[in-house]
Amino acid sequence: MKKTVIIAAALAAALAGSVYMKEQNAADNVPQKRKGGSVSVVVSPVEQTQWQRQVEALGTIKARESVELAAKVTERVAQIHFDDGDSVSKGQLLVTLNHAEQDAKLTAARANLVEQQREYRRIEDLVKTKTIASNELDKIRTGIDVAAAIVAQTEAEVDARYIRAPFAGLLGFRSISTGALVSPGTEISTLDDISVVKLDFPVPERYLNELRPGSSISAMAAAFPGQPFVGTVANIDSRVNPTTRAVVVRAELDNADGKLRPGMLMTLKLIVDERRSTIIPEEAVIPRQNRQYVFVVADGKVVEKQITLGSRQRGWVEVESGLVEGELVITRGAQRVRPGQTVTPRERENFSYQEIS
Repeated sequence: MKKTVIIAAALAAALAGSVYMKEQNAADNVPQKRKGGSVSVVVSPVEQTQWQRQVEALGTIKARESVELAAKVTERVAQIHFDDGDSVSKGQLLVTLNHAEQDAKLTAARANLVEQQREYRRIEDLVKTKTIASNELDKIRTGIDVAAAIVAQTEAEVDARYIRAPFAGLLGFRSISTGALVSPGTEISTLDDISVVKLDFPVPERYLNELRPGSSISAMAAAFPGQPFVGTVANIDSRVNPTTRAVVVRAELDNADGKLRPGMLMTLKLIVDERRSTIIPEEAVIPRQNRQYVFVVADGKVVEKQITLGSRQRGWVEVESGLVEGELVITRGAQRVRPGQTVTPRERENFSYQEIS
């Protein structure tokens, strides 16, 4: 019996100790207060700054000009005048196809034209002397026109055997070899003008009224982390996608160093508006139903103010009304205070719960 009493007393003592430790821990976790019951809170000043309303989007790079080089005729490749990845100028010769037959036809056509012109001059002299009728000149003139047309046609056939760059740019991989038989539509290579690139990206239709050619964008590519590429909006598409409810915007970026390539994915920020605005940290906002409030520290006491918010950015919100520059809004500890309560404002968090003497 005595042993049972001793065990019961020990259990009671252990339970009492556990309750004491819980109460002590609870006491240690009481919000930080100064002497006299003043709660310590973290505050941030209301600021006036240059505020940008931005739209974030994903876009795809396209070349300013892009083409797949192909032959116009069926012929064998005689010579290739470029290597993979060459930078070429407008009109530069890239491929020569066999053209011996066309050269021979052109020589014959030109000779026929010269003969027709000579015959015309001879008949013209005879007409002047009234040896033959003047209507003979009309026949010869028709023959000259036909001969000239044949020369032009043959020259075009010869020219089709010389494949040239339609504009300055960067060539892709070569898809043919010397001696290969090519036909219309056979790809020879690709040519892209990437000195300036186009960046196409979708923007929600609600921003349509704020989109303007000339607006600035800043874009980033995964291949070049930390390096922004700056450009301007060149145009806005004439249609809104009925499925996504977005309009495609096209921006242009200078790419003189050739870093950006067609098909690259870029993350970008489009500046749709820029103005002087009042801003506060987003964490200071206290939402209640469809209204927004903040706690302001004035003369050491908490004052509740209703505010009207504008646009948001990461960590910050624009305040359209309700606050003035320099006021101190509570960003930490708002859940522990109430309007009219005396508080001690601090500029940063202190993670110790010890009493401040």
